[in-house]
Amino acid sequence: MALIDSNVHKLAPDTGSPAYRSAPHNIEAEQSLLGAILVNNDAFYRVSDFLEPKHFFETIHQTIYETAASLIRMGKVATPVTLKTFLPADTDLGGMTVGQYLARLAAEATTIINAQDYGRTVYDLSLRRDLIRIGEDIVNVAFDAPVDFAPRAQIEDAERQLYSLAETGRYDGGFQRFAQALTIAVDMAAKAFQRDGKLSGISTGLRDLDTKMGGLQPSDLIILAGRPGMGKTSLATNIAYNIAKAYVPEVQADGTTKAVNGGAVGFFSCEMSGEQLATRILAERTGIPSSSIRRGGISELDFEKIRDCSIELQSLPFYVDETGGLSISQLTARARRLKRQKGLDLIVIDYIQLLQGSGKRGTDNRVQEITEITTNLKALAKELNVPIIALSQLSRQVENRDDKRPQLSDLRESGSIEQDADVVLFVYREEYYLQNKEPRPGTPEHATWQAEMERALGKAEVIIGKQRHGPTGTVDLHFEASVTRFGDLAPDGQVPDRGY
Repeated sequence: MALIDSNVHKLAPDTGSPAYRSAPHNIEAEQSLLGAILVNNDAFYRVSDFLEPKHFFETIHQTIYETAASLIRMGKVATPVTLKTFLPADTDLGGMTVGQYLARLAAEATTIINAQDYGRTVYDLSLRRDLIRIGEDIVNVAFDAPVDFAPRAQIEDAERQLYSLAETGRYDGGFQRFAQALTIAVDMAAKAFQRDGKLSGISTGLRDLDTKMGGLQPSDLIILAGRPGMGKTSLATNIAYNIAKAYVPEVQADGTTKAVNGGAVGFFSCEMSGEQLATRILAERTGIPSSSIRRGGISELDFEKIRDCSIELQSLPFYVDETGGLSISQLTARARRLKRQKGLDLIVIDYIQLLQGSGKRGTDNRVQEITEITTNLKALAKELNVPIIALSQLSRQVENRDDKRPQLSDLRESGSIEQDADVVLFVYREEYYLQNKEPRPGTPEHATWQAEMERALGKAEVIIGKQRHGPTGTVDLHFEASVTRFGDLAPDGQVPDRGY
């Protein structure tokens, strides 16, 4: 029923110039969908959650759909008769009036069963037109860009537009039957039963922490906070390495690869360089202090250890982005790209306070900026269906208390960090504070201090301050400061296995 000729815009090819190409569209699909809606208004609800007037190619179809939508949402009936009064009567549609055109649409409509398929066709063709528009913009801006407009800025803008289109460019979502959610939950339990450690999430490689948390759950925002010197970066690095080391891929039926154990890790190191991060991991894996690696104070045997370890590390799905001053939109775009190109099962961000919001940074709106960052991180975790470990500073008020164990109120700059997080972990090492309080040797106080140091030596606490789907509490871990390595605390005072 091609009442509007879809070929009317095409020009005969000229040997001297390329043929004009009409933008992708399907007039018949638009007409069939509108006809189905006019015959049975229930057809509208099959497409209304993803289809908007702007997705139609023909202007008159945009107007018809928008008017019909308004009537149906007000509880009225949209038919050729009721619609006719709201449309411009003087519109010429291939020799037909608006009333005649609406009647023809309804008369030649088939059935509402295909309404959703027609809607998806219209929608997909609209996305193709948007892609063409973005492509043309990229070309035109690149040709006419002013001298001070950096190509990098254009790339970021093009990425933003494309990812925005990718986000809106889908017609899934909306309500689902509870039975469907139940099936997903049972599948998750089955996978947990099959996975090493019987965990529903990804194992951190730390037994006691996994027991409390059930591993790192997909779509969770996990805040890892602590004062400087507590080892929060070390803990995040250890967990990231353990997950990348345990990676076991499995090819799915659709050709994509999925992690059966462990996972691919994206590490945004806003504070340390990639080389510093690599040195830390080498120190942790080889047992050679990073200070010795940096100074070159190592033996030939040590160097062989480092070389062998580096060969092993090169094959791991561990990706580092060391860009400083990243904006939340840049981080989001890079995470999406990594997920698409290499796969992604865990994101680590070191640390939140070094990220920037979308606006200009200023002291007055820093709280709103942190709120925007944490909200976007939680949305990214849900969208990519991966856990995000985001490190955070704590305020100095911790230092003013006798008991320096952190609390939720110590999170810096915004309550939104606590609000948006699914899990909040604090790292606390009593040894760090005791070291700075050594009394004069030979005094009774020194003997007491020495006993306390022996008790606290090599121990760290990970305090679970908040957990949406599990208990709060404290997990005791072993910590070797010289090689920044966390591990399970051995029972009965046994020496823990260092793994090298």
